[in-house]
Amino acid sequence: MSDAADLFQTPLHALHLELGARMVPFAGYAMPVQYPSGLMAEHRQCREAAALFDVSHMGQLRLIGADAAAALETLVPVDVIDLPAGKQRYAFFTNDEGGLLDDLMITRPAGDAAAAFGDLFVVVNAGCKDADIAHLQARIGSRCTVQPLPERALLALQGPQAVTALSRLNPGVATLTFMTGGLFTLAGAECFVTRSGYTGEDGFEISVHESQAMALARALLAEPEVKPAGLGARDTLRLEAGLCLYGHDIDTTTNPVEAALTWAIQKVRRAGGARAGGYPGAAVIDAQFANGPTRKRVGLVGKERAPVREGTALVAADGTPLGTVTSGTLGPTVNTPVAMAYLPVAHAAVGTEVFAEVRGKRLPMTVAAMPFTPNRYYRG
Repeated sequence: MSDAADLFQTPLHALHLELGARMVPFAGYAMPVQYPSGLMAEHRQCREAAALFDVSHMGQLRLIGADAAAALETLVPVDVIDLPAGKQRYAFFTNDEGGLLDDLMITRPAGDAAAAFGDLFVVVNAGCKDADIAHLQARIGSRCTVQPLPERALLALQGPQAVTALSRLNPGVATLTFMTGGLFTLAGAECFVTRSGYTGEDGFEISVHESQAMALARALLAEPEVKPAGLGARDTLRLEAGLCLYGHDIDTTTNPVEAALTWAIQKVRRAGGARAGGYPGAAVIDAQFANGPTRKRVGLVGKERAPVREGTALVAADGTPLGTVTSGTLGPTVNTPVAMAYLPVAHAAVGTEVFAEVRGKRLPMTVAAMPFTPNRYYRG
């Protein structure tokens, strides 16, 4: 889908055009990459105040049935059964080789929200959503109802002043903490709101019916703290936060251990746990836990100003190939080049120097802890 006429449009498409956004194809959709203020201003807006992102291209679905959590555990190495009502959890689908098919967010709606959003509410990546829905229907569709929600838009309001702005529409949202969610009326629309996001900042993701998305977006943009932001800023923000982008930093060739995502696999699902295994690739991932991976996803900070982009080759001081950059940019907040890459374990310790090959030059970079800028999630 490269022809603009063939691209899907989100319910906010007309608003993006009205606001002067530069639109680009992304995951089959026409999406705003930036607005007239520019990527740097949008990035700072999110770090300093509040930015509104349209993420309606992502896939939303609900799983319905008493067996939904146990069924979903057969596809992810994450504790879903014990996820409390009103809580959210990060997860990923794995294949038989332990590779990552997609990463996703799972929420167990509580009370009235469960009637509207199912026993489990799931959000998956845009580029994977058709495959993910087919995967769910084929593998667990006999155990629970897998219901896509294409009629729902998704807005992300992110930044330290996001709660101030959103609370004017409904003060109750301030009671949420990081990785919790609930049902709230916003600008006359019934919304499912989670306090989470992809920027490293405090913020919210808001599921709203497509027919009410425009009114809600306009209501949010009318708040003095809020300005729109596009995919460009979303990418620089998540990279500074040390967060993976599916298809770049994680994919079917990477597993959760080498991707440094073991924090998302609870002890109950690991070898020796009460509900260990039982998901695709469990033996491979358990072996990685036991023996350690041969490579690791690491953060890199450049010693020179030139940004080091995705696909750049990395070498040791003697020229030995080490890997390639999976994501890279000049971090607007940290004001230095930052990147992620997979490096052999022998070169993955913090402080190790490697070199990026950029236009015939070798630029020094240092393995660094992530996130590159402190995360500021609201935990109560």
